[in-house]
Amino acid sequence: MPNKKAFALRIDEKMMKAVEKWAADEFRSTNGQLEYLIHDALKKAGRLPKPGKNQKEAE
Repeated sequence: MPNKKAFALRIDEKMMKAVEKWAADEFRSTNGQLEYLIHDALKKAGRLPKPGKNQKEAE
């Protein structure tokens, strides 16, 4: 399992409620939904590290 880093997120209350509802609709936790959305956005933008590269090379 990859290491995970905790951080504080400031987000508009209405936006957060929408994310919470979306997460519930897809049977995910709010955190899981945010991770999914960020991962999907990184993938679509071509910003994910290439498989097989170590972390230092990917940064």
